[in-house]
Order: sequence, then structure tokens, then C-alpha cells
Amino acid sequence: MARTDSFVEYVVELLEKLGPVQARRMFGGWGLYFGGRMFGLVGDGQLYLKTDDVTRPDFQAAGCRPFIYEGGGRRIEMSYWTAPTDASDDAYELLPWARRAVDAAARAALKKAPKRKPTERKAPLPAASKAPAKAKPKATAKKSSAPRKQPAAKKKAARKSPRVKRS
Repeated sequence: MARTDSFVEYVVELLEKLGPVQARRMFGGWGLYFGGRMFGLVGDGQLYLKTDDVTRPDFQAAGCRPFIYEGGGRRIEMSYWTAPTDASDDAYELLPWARRAVDAAARAALKKAPKRKPTERKAPLPAASKAPAKAKPKATAKKSSAPRKQPAAKKKAARKSPRVKRS
């Protein structure tokens, strides 16, 4: 892990039960990653976990608060919420909340994934109308204006004129 502060190390240790969690420095805080997806962040000495429409009601009911920052002269609320107070110091209490955050990050990734259009397949031609494939002509080398070199044996034969037998 790159240079970390003690609180980030403590949070990563709490989340050890979840699996391999990585902390990466970002914008004055830390991003928490699991399986290549950001599921949490640490900012101003506070842990925030990813929420979505499915999990946000659980966080609200537990008295959690959203991550809010000032940007462009206005307050911006993100989809990261604090963990419940009873779960902030106990790895076993934090684990189900962290799993909700990982699930929310996975759902968010699915929404962002490019939707592929089904490829249209052409109907196969009837067997009777199929024509055999034509052979492609082989590419021929370009003839250059420079004379071609002949092997030595052919040069000697070319110099000698054929003998004509006289009768």
C-alpha cells in the first residue's frame, strides 16, 4: 500500500473479513477497492460506503449520513454514506454493511457497462443457390524495368550460338 495514514490502515484492517481490500490515494482522501471496484472512501477521518437505490434506505434507517462536498459554490451529495456508529469499530458489525456497499458498486458497474446491440444475422442462402467459391488469382510480382539477373550456367549457354549442322 502506498503511503497511508493510520486511520486508513485501521479501516482496511476492519474490512479484512470482506477479503482483499485496497486503499488508493485520491483527491485528498482514499478510495477503498474490492475486486477492482470502488466500494468505499475515507475522507476527513470518516469511512463512507457506496449506496444505491436498493441499499440507501437501510443506511438512512440506521442513521447514517451522506458524503457531501463543496464544488462550484454548491453542495454536492454523493452516493457514499457513513457506516452505522455501532459498526464503525467492530469488524463483524461492519461486514454486512461493507457487503452491501460491494453489491451496490457491482450494480453501478453493470449500469455503466456498454449495452451491446444484438448482431443481426443474415439468413443462410438455400443450398441449391450456393455457387462454388471462385479461386482468387495469385498475385504476380511486378516486372521491373531493370534486366533480371540470370544464373551463371544460363549465361554461358546464352553466349554460345547454336551450331547448325550442315550437310
